[in-house]
Amino acid sequence: MGIYELLQGIVGERYVSNHSEELFIYSRDSGAQLPRHVDYAVVPKNVDEVQKVVALAHERHVPIVPLGGGMSLSALAVPVKGGIVMDMKRMNRILEVNQINRYALVEAGTSQGALKSYLEKHHPRLQHSTPEAPPAVTIVGNALIQGHGHISPRYGITSDMVNGMEVVLPTGKICRTGSSSVGPYWFTRGPLPDLAGLFIGWFGTTGVVTKLSLKLYPKPDRREVVVFSTNDIDSIPEAVFEVTQVDLLEDFFLTSQGKPDWMRQVFFVVIVSGQSDEEMTLKKQTYKTLFRRFRGGTVISCVEDLHPALRDRFLAVPPLAAVAADFKKGGGFEYAGSIIPIDKVPEAWRRGVEIARKYDMVYSYVHQVLGGHSVMFSYNYSFNRADEEDAERTRQALEESNRVTFELGGMVWKGEVNAQKMTMERMDPNTASLIHDIKSLLDPHAIMNPGNWEVAE
Repeated sequence: MGIYELLQGIVGERYVSNHSEELFIYSRDSGAQLPRHVDYAVVPKNVDEVQKVVALAHERHVPIVPLGGGMSLSALAVPVKGGIVMDMKRMNRILEVNQINRYALVEAGTSQGALKSYLEKHHPRLQHSTPEAPPAVTIVGNALIQGHGHISPRYGITSDMVNGMEVVLPTGKICRTGSSSVGPYWFTRGPLPDLAGLFIGWFGTTGVVTKLSLKLYPKPDRREVVVFSTNDIDSIPEAVFEVTQVDLLEDFFLTSQGKPDWMRQVFFVVIVSGQSDEEMTLKKQTYKTLFRRFRGGTVISCVEDLHPALRDRFLAVPPLAAVAADFKKGGGFEYAGSIIPIDKVPEAWRRGVEIARKYDMVYSYVHQVLGGHSVMFSYNYSFNRADEEDAERTRQALEESNRVTFELGGMVWKGEVNAQKMTMERMDPNTASLIHDIKSLLDPHAIMNPGNWEVAE
């Protein structure tokens, strides 16, 4: 019996396809990467069906790629070598919210918007870290690509917030990590061997995560934004250091844009939150005093007349700071997500402007400070999807931005295949060999999203 018929037997005729008109959407994502060939799309409804599909792929040596929201922009869930795309959208249940222990247990297809709405209705005193992305982006996908959210400057990136997970291994076996492997609760991933690291950051090359427990955090009653601006790019590292020394913020990001002219400054956007008016007044005044006394000798001004639309944009959860970058005819949007040391931001800033000018683009930046230890430095590029030459310029700008990231001692976040190859070329050979050995041990037939994190033998 053929693969298509066997897949129909597992998930039902309605939830598997090999028709080109239905595979079209699975052959590409919203970024600038070129489309690729897909043989089958399958949409399982539970872990039992996932297990059977993976076991079939293992037995027949067919590549399989798990898909969450499909919005990474770097084609991480678009097959490099064809095969099956496993769309997790039907597995979208919120299985548990434990208010006292502050965690949520969700299935792989549960979206950010669904959990946010559920918490607002049923647990209004709790929140999860919400990424700057469309609400259809999945909880599991964001955690596995080591994403970040609106409270990452305070609590860390999303993968730090994972308590445990249920995973279908490439052989079809099911395992659990964290406290759920020894008891009924999903409240922590230690003190045990940290097996979550076998799946976080691997882009689906080591297994299919079907359930995940995520930490929840107190939700404040009040939130407010305080914005400061300067023309001195070199002041950024010290300013970031001083702002994060005062541990009173919820979110902290930098933004700038080549158009309109008034956006050609460095804007420091500080989000503060609290439970009382007195607390909010104290926090806002503290940061105003900090910049007024900024010892770098640089003039950093408080933006007292912030436009209400900008205020609402910055305070939105998620903050919609990047939407201004998605303005070009054709609706294309791509960015190079680089994680760089704080002291390298000025040089990255200048190099990014040069790249944008080289490829005839308007530079646009939104950079989130991650816990005062690093910066997610985003080189944003808008392009016309209907113009292949424009899309190719965007890919070239993306590659050049990735090279700059490595030259500055940084790392590319959720990098496309070419960025992964750049990473592996620079990696310690023994580390690369360990990655190869782990993948080979877990996935002996190399069926899991092949082409990603590949090590040249």
